[in-house]
Amino acid sequence: MKFSLRFNNDLPVRDYITYAQAAEAAGFDQFWVSDDLLLRSAPVILSAVAMATEVIEIGSCVLNPYTLHPAEMAMFAATLDELSGGRFNLGLSAGAEDFMRWLGLDFTFPRSRVVESVKAINRLTSNENAAMDGTVLQWTKEAWLRFTAERRVPIYLGAMSPRMLEEIGAIADGGLPLLFPPEHYANVLPHVERGLARAARSADDIDLAACIWCSVSQDRLAAEAMLADKIAYYGHALSPMILGQLGLSPEDFEPIRRAYHVDGDVDAARQLVTPAMLRIGIAGTTKTLIERLEALMALGVDHLSFGPPLGPDALAAIRAIGRDVIPYFAGH
Repeated sequence: MKFSLRFNNDLPVRDYITYAQAAEAAGFDQFWVSDDLLLRSAPVILSAVAMATEVIEIGSCVLNPYTLHPAEMAMFAATLDELSGGRFNLGLSAGAEDFMRWLGLDFTFPRSRVVESVKAINRLTSNENAAMDGTVLQWTKEAWLRFTAERRVPIYLGAMSPRMLEEIGAIADGGLPLLFPPEHYANVLPHVERGLARAARSADDIDLAACIWCSVSQDRLAAEAMLADKIAYYGHALSPMILGQLGLSPEDFEPIRRAYHVDGDVDAARQLVTPAMLRIGIAGTTKTLIERLEALMALGVDHLSFGPPLGPDALAAIRAIGRDVIPYFAGH
């Protein structure tokens, strides 16, 4: 079993050092930080974390090839892998079209852009020439790293759509599928397995993380309020396929989107989050968390990834998961 933590990039940089050190002490294997638009820079955060930890793997979840060129991703990946002593994993995906529109970006060829980026980055961090004539990337023979990468940096794909989930199995070293709700893993797995079959690979060839949102606290209402904030921010950007599993639709989130992103009224947005919407993640005690995750284990999950908000006291949540949840599932 593997266990990882995921954080959004919305906190002061020093907080991540504290949380990463606590995660390392609690027995987590990986520490991931997102690079959502217009928040703090994940490359800077992860560099600070690399310098303050010793053994825990670190990763980006996720960079996108619209706002960051694949060549720069490769530069960042190889450099941070060198800094961390071979502990960096590059998480990337196409990103959310809704957020790209904030910057007026043309969200074209998302799958091709990701697939070609993976191919190019793999070549560059393998110290090979990355010249290609693709649908999106058209690079000359001058596309090679001018320094020696210490290894080919592992690439994890973030995915929610069926086609991108399939690419996890076909081309990636690992996957970061967001499970909204956690039980969505049963629907994710067949798409990943199709990609594995297409590439003549086995499940042992990839590290597939079951990525959930959780909010852990002895105070259930406080835990639910933290999760509601996260759902209010991101819920409108989730796919109809995911929302449909909970009996929801994008239209259900439109009043929340307007309250949060247009009016800037976070309290009003939180109040509009319903109990059905809270099922997107898990809120409550570690006992609640274990009970809900048992079903995932029955499906063969071997990597549990705990994501934000984690709880009203994130440090306490990290320690509680390390104390109660990791030992419970470690022997599975």
